[in-house]
Amino acid sequence: FQREVCEPLLLIHQCKSLFLQGFLFCTVAWRTLQSGGSVLDAVEMGCACCEMEQCDGSVGYGGSPDEYGETTLDAMIMNGNTMEVGAVADLRRIKNAIGVARAVMERTDHTLLVGESASVFAENMGFIAEDLTTNKSLNIFTQWLKGNCQPNYRKNVFPDPSMSCGPYKPKATLNQRKRVAQHANTRSHDTIGMVALDQNGHVAAGTSTNGLTHKVPGRVGDSPIVGAGAYADSSAGAATATGDGDVMMRFLPSYLAVELMRAGADPSAACKTAISRIKRHYSDFFGAIICANTTGHFGAACNKVPGFSQFHYMVSNSESDTPLMKSVDCI
Repeated sequence: FQREVCEPLLLIHQCKSLFLQGFLFCTVAWRTLQSGGSVLDAVEMGCACCEMEQCDGSVGYGGSPDEYGETTLDAMIMNGNTMEVGAVADLRRIKNAIGVARAVMERTDHTLLVGESASVFAENMGFIAEDLTTNKSLNIFTQWLKGNCQPNYRKNVFPDPSMSCGPYKPKATLNQRKRVAQHANTRSHDTIGMVALDQNGHVAAGTSTNGLTHKVPGRVGDSPIVGAGAYADSSAGAATATGDGDVMMRFLPSYLAVELMRAGADPSAACKTAISRIKRHYSDFFGAIICANTTGHFGAACNKVPGFSQFHYMVSNSESDTPLMKSVDCI
């Protein structure tokens, strides 16, 4: 999709969820940008809408319960002009995770707050404390317990995690063989990731997720990690990722993609290179990335695994007043 853009005005976001949901989130963010809101406002409003609508069951409250049955949230927002970042991880009791992330950026000198302390900070900043559990998440947790806690993310422990629940203790000897990750599927995790570019070349990016279903309590994925879940630099562009965060965060794919665009790579090529870098080591990982440069060009890439051969994302720009769904074949 090639075009000449004199005054870029662009918003893209990952959309593995239903089309109508993706249309709604993209419209909210796009209208914010069109009405004079900043790129940070657009990213925050779009992600917040996704959080409240519990899009795809993997963003916001009431989804992805951990081993204790609790839903916790991760989010991050980055200002490509100042390189400021705000992020939260393992956030509890607060539905508006992206809002708390922005508060971390604008109300503290820190970058990342985690766990109970992040929740207390949010309450002090005026965010409302609410129960993040719903009948749906409680049912997911109950059925998991009835199924002997299968699947889970434990290894090299006893009792055997493939057959029973914990509490677990370390085994005397480590099994170095690569375990088949039966839990790794395209529905067990996802992230809302957004990139916004305004007419002045200002760029922002953000993410929000409730993480991995049945995760070990305290687990933090790639979404709130700078350069992994997202990265933005108004001198080059921005990128954001979704997928198997435990693997993807080891390669900082969003940072890599932005640096490749800075060096002149087309956004699509930058995304493919970032995915290929991970694929060399983890050929069967589930993941995708979207990229946009400061001229308004964009692209995406994904790793092909069973059940996941194409990746969808939404685009709004000055050529169309209606958000459009785009897709890319996985490599």
